Amino acid sequence: MLVEPAIVDRPEVVYAGRRESISMTEFARVADHLPGMFGWLGERGVTPAGAPFFRYRTIDMSAELVVEAGIPLVAAIEVDEPTFIDVLPAGRYATVTHIGHPDELMGVTASLLDWAQRRGLEWDMTPTPEGEVWAARLEVLLTNPAEQPDMHKWETALLFKLA
Repeated sequence: MLVEPAIVDRPEVVYAGRRESISMTEFARVADHLPGMFGWLGERGVTPAGAPFFRYRTIDMSAELVVEAGIPLVAAIEVDEPTFIDVLPAGRYATVTHIGHPDELMGVTASLLDWAQRRGLEWDMTPTPEGEVWAARLEVLLTNPAEQPDMHKWETALLFKLA
């Protein structure tokens, strides 16, 4: 990890989301929701209040993950299923920003988890038989693919909520 992680305080954030239960090889099923969600919000005159993100709700790398595609909003709005409105919790988050291909994020994530462990930090996460259930484990997409098609130049922030 080239950039040292940091701890930041974040406010509560309302967002519109779509959720999928997937294996790691099916991640496109989650990512593919974002263009349609942006289009739907634009048709209604709703301006996003921040960068889109992926929220990992439940993680069992050997089986299934529950992951959401989310877009921050200024306030809750009416949506139709399967889109929903939820809130990212306020609190302290460990964060690091990665510039590079999304395929490199697994290694960056492992480095962030290791960094926190070495400092005795605890995650806001509960182990369950279905996997780790996280209060907020995010990949925030800071680069617009329409503006920067080279995935090796994409900027992604990891934000993991601390206990």
